[in-house]
Amino acid sequence: MMPDTRPQQIVETDRILGPLLGTSVLGGWALVVGWGLLASGVSTWPVGLIGLWGLLATWLYTGLFITAHDAMHGVAVPSSRRWNDLLGRVALGLYAAFPYAPMVHEHRRHHRAPASADDPDFHAAGAPAMVAWYLRFVGQYLRWQQFVILAVVFNVLHHGLGVEQWRLWAFWIVPSVASTWQLFYFGTYLPHREPAQGHADMHRAQSSAWPTWATLLSCYHFGLHWEHHAWPHVPWFRLPQARRERLRGGLSTPHSAASGAPTAVNS
Repeated sequence: MMPDTRPQQIVETDRILGPLLGTSVLGGWALVVGWGLLASGVSTWPVGLIGLWGLLATWLYTGLFITAHDAMHGVAVPSSRRWNDLLGRVALGLYAAFPYAPMVHEHRRHHRAPASADDPDFHAAGAPAMVAWYLRFVGQYLRWQQFVILAVVFNVLHHGLGVEQWRLWAFWIVPSVASTWQLFYFGTYLPHREPAQGHADMHRAQSSAWPTWATLLSCYHFGLHWEHHAWPHVPWFRLPQARRERLRGGLSTPHSAASGAPTAVNS
């Protein structure tokens, strides 16, 4: 496992900010999605407001997965492995009933061999069309058990609690599906597609040159993907700082792609 080259003040503040931001994302998701599904006044909202609320729900769905991803690297709650893994499990469960341990295993494979035939996130057949790559990316992780769980939740919400179907589509189904595209496009396709001149190094990744506000809105700074592969124990909210320090020459670069593999979960 690679040595942690982050400045000490980042390590210390992350012990607070990591759990705070992770639980805030979960709380924000619950508030936005729950309000859209259950609040009585939503039925009178104009279409534009419903659409904006759905976009916010989509961004928070993406945040659930990013929170779980940080947990896979042990940095969602860096002071406690037990609470770190619990936060990851809850975030993935809320996202789409994903099991945590198999996702950690697959993500470890991604870090060991990014953008290769051994990478579960990568469409290795030549230069695939974006949609084909997306379908393979999503299909790699979906299991029939998830559909059963989600179908039960849908029926409980609709038939048990009386949630209207349009609300389920607008604030639950469409945002969750849209967030898979957001994660794929900004967190996998753009960073790992092969540039015309070929990949530059073992990370086989590129970073966006967008401003910080744009990388935050697009995918929680995951467009700064080279930095993530180089220093995978830097949490998502510190990736802009890692990029700035890299450009200033303030961070050392690890020597092997496998050194930054995610931590294993407790069984």
